Amino acid sequence: MIRLATMDDLRAAAAMAMRLWPGMSLEERADDLQSLFENPEAAVFLAWKDGAPVGYAQCQLRHDYVEGCEESPVGYLEGLYVEPECRGTGLAARLLDSCQEWSKQQGCTEFASDCELDNEMSLRFHLKNGFEEAGRIICFVKKL
Repeated sequence: MIRLATMDDLRAAAAMAMRLWPGMSLEERADDLQSLFENPEAAVFLAWKDGAPVGYAQCQLRHDYVEGCEESPVGYLEGLYVEPECRGTGLAARLLDSCQEWSKQQGCTEFASDCELDNEMSLRFHLKNGFEEAGRIICFVKKL
């Protein structure tokens, strides 16, 4: 079962987000997610199996320029994670569908995402699910 996460799901969502983006404590991740839960331009979906979360998707509206898009706002897949034992079952595609449907309900006509250049699994997932590559970039940083 996939459903829109609510404040009651905050700790479960934070635990799933930590698997995708490690480096924060559970409390820090929960604080970070709380602002998303309160933001009408963001959504978190959780997939559940036997009462435990097994999938996570985070999306939101982007009003700034989104590579390859012509409209604004654009629904944007910010993150997607499925527990290893549930991969290959179509769960990630169903989480993506939930994000895309939410974006349509927000008035979006385009949906976008990104992945790291070396993330072949993510690239294959995106292409398999109807995304078209809009471009490739290399990001730079410099201390001043």
